[in-house]
Amino acid sequence: MRQTVTSARRIVVKVGSSSLTTASGGLDAARLDALVEALTAGELVGKQVILVSSGAIAAGLAPLSLPRRPRDLATQQAAASVGQGLLMHAYTAAFAAHGRTVGQVLLTVDDVTRRSHYRNARRTLQRLLDLGVIPIVNENDTVATSEIRFGDNDRLAALVAALVEADLLILLSDVDGLYTGDPSLPGTSRIDLVTSEADLDGVAIGSAGKAGVGTGGMVTKVQAARIANGAGIPVVLTSAPQAVAALSGDEVGTLFSAQLVRASARLFWLAHATEARGRLFLDPGAVAAVVERRKSLLPAGITGVDGAFSAGDPVDLVDEAGKPVARGLVNYDALELPGLLGRSTGELAASLGPAYEREVVHRDDLVVLNSR
Repeated sequence: MRQTVTSARRIVVKVGSSSLTTASGGLDAARLDALVEALTAGELVGKQVILVSSGAIAAGLAPLSLPRRPRDLATQQAAASVGQGLLMHAYTAAFAAHGRTVGQVLLTVDDVTRRSHYRNARRTLQRLLDLGVIPIVNENDTVATSEIRFGDNDRLAALVAALVEADLLILLSDVDGLYTGDPSLPGTSRIDLVTSEADLDGVAIGSAGKAGVGTGGMVTKVQAARIANGAGIPVVLTSAPQAVAALSGDEVGTLFSAQLVRASARLFWLAHATEARGRLFLDPGAVAAVVERRKSLLPAGITGVDGAFSAGDPVDLVDEAGKPVARGLVNYDALELPGLLGRSTGELAASLGPAYEREVVHRDDLVVLNSR
């Protein structure tokens, strides 16, 4: 038995489109009911469950007579608009049969990148859990644009797990774990445990599955596991039919062990839930100060500015080659910075006033990315 699973009290479960729908589109009632039964099993009594569910676009294909997942954003959004209602109706009825109430939570990237939205999303999810409700989370595909998307619900699930400080993340798909290669080929084997990046050396990680209704694949699941592990959350990757066994602590699928120490929620948010609005180029001395000594970034160490950002926006701090070494919340607008570069805070305060005697990025609003 996996102790990290059986001891978990707050669990985020993510299920992919291919595990809920048919290849031609439309919900598979038997699969959805089996998932709900797993999430309401006796082993989960007294535990809090959050479900991150794909499937809105796939569920909308058949009612719109679409033969496959559309490529253009407008038709995807139309399918999501039709499918999301069908998906929630099916979940509401299935969970009600087990005496459980569900609540819909649709998130956009802004909800986990802008700090005020992030806090509000966290409060909402916490209140739903306090009321005994099972939140069902999905990306708000109907309004998201191609520029502001999570890309896949695997990443969304990892961010939600960190948002609610979950004890466990379970990723359910159409594959029963991470394999050393294509599981359909001879000579490949399932990896039971991943404790570090070294365990993935030589592993061929594939992209989207063969069902053709989802957007992810093993790549996004491994990336999601890394994000969750960085927040101190263990991850189990397995197939939807093995959900009951996985939730019971049986050694199915692949377990990604978490870091022993949870990252600061604020810094985790900054590293994984934000998109940089611009770049600040640092000289070697400033790179060393930020990365090695964890100092604040001052104007004297900046050699260039790129992007259109406002004070309070996340920006990447990059070295002379353009490689991101850190991300932080900037204290100046992009238009203000060029005239400050290379000057000390004392000099700026003397010539421009005390308001300019401040860091460009304070160390409390900065996370090092050099391990990426």
